Amino acid sequence: MKILMYSHDTYGLGHVRRTMALAQSLLANGHQVLILTGSPIVGRFDIPKGIDFVRIPGMIKQSNEVYVPHSIAIDPQLTLAIRQNIILATAQTFRPDLFLVDKAPLGLKLEVTATLIWLRENSPQTKVVLGLRDIMDSPESTIQEWRERKMYEVFEQLYSEIWVYGSRQIFDAVREYAIPGSIEPKVHFTGYIPRQIPRLRNRPGIRRELGLCSGEKFVLVTAGGGGDGFKVIDTYLSMIEGGQDCGFRSMIVTGPMLNVDLYDELAARARRLKIRIVKFHRKIEKIMLASDCVVSMGGYNTMCELVCAARPMLIVPRSVPREEQLMRAQIFAARGLLEFIPRETVTAGEMHGKLMNLLKNASQYERRLAEFPMTAFDVINSRVGKIALRSPSAAFPGHEPLWMPDFYGYVTTQ
Repeated sequence: MKILMYSHDTYGLGHVRRTMALAQSLLANGHQVLILTGSPIVGRFDIPKGIDFVRIPGMIKQSNEVYVPHSIAIDPQLTLAIRQNIILATAQTFRPDLFLVDKAPLGLKLEVTATLIWLRENSPQTKVVLGLRDIMDSPESTIQEWRERKMYEVFEQLYSEIWVYGSRQIFDAVREYAIPGSIEPKVHFTGYIPRQIPRLRNRPGIRRELGLCSGEKFVLVTAGGGGDGFKVIDTYLSMIEGGQDCGFRSMIVTGPMLNVDLYDELAARARRLKIRIVKFHRKIEKIMLASDCVVSMGGYNTMCELVCAARPMLIVPRSVPREEQLMRAQIFAARGLLEFIPRETVTAGEMHGKLMNLLKNASQYERRLAEFPMTAFDVINSRVGKIALRSPSAAFPGHEPLWMPDFYGYVTTQ
């Protein structure tokens, strides 16, 4: 099958990392994968032969509603128009059998809407799937947003299936987000997405490469994309600077999107403490496996990576602009899988106490994490196989006239 994947990538690394993990699994099952992405650093990833990407102009999220061009100094609306045209032209030329949209049902600022409508009207054999992370935001805010933006109608009219990359037993998105009964049959919970973590037997060798002595404790601090990771790293450095008797080595990966001035400030402090600090690490999965504990913000992808590596973790989740990190941390902590401190209240002293407890009781966390099921690849490849067998008319049952609310600036097309 020809599979086209869309990932808007306006904040952090989560979307592109999730998309790449899925693409590699699909490639291994013999599919052709083309990725549409706005990530400014997609070229830094190791992209296997058989996967390619179309880079659309990058945009940066400044708030839930405000986006500006990442590099090019032009009007944001012009950048969005360029992105929309590239997305549509790619779909029209590639003619995918499956179009997989990550998280945003209509894309950044509605930029995928024209492509979804074109596929519905001109390529009904293309199956259109929306992929959602396990938790989007609080139920109240998600339901309000979906109702105001007519998302339930979008799910009904423009999508063949909805894949939730999580477990219904852990968080039931159908119930929590009031998904109507008419849409529920489209929803498939895949379980969490695994990551390619080096085998455990390679851990001693990786630790030697990092210059770690046998038995020496090693803590990794990582802030994902880094756009809002300053507080976590600042608190960690303050903990070390405070003279706490830590007794472990450290490494910090700030994320490539941390403000340059803030990075310089943190790097100067880290160097004084003889802590290695970098913006980006191509093989961060290796560093995770080598660690005895990881301090992170707890985005979906980092959590999946740490679960696969079975590493004890201290999560410092944000609750603004969305609560999903905090909610996920609370749910996983209740299952004994991690420790967490809300970013708004984190202090150096509390961080030290949680870290020492994790290092002391590491085996308990490692055992629970190793038993956590990561089923997404198996379920998704099964769904793709079933999609491939369906008749073209099954893409949008009934092919009813398409109605789009005035909010989107579209009108009835039939």
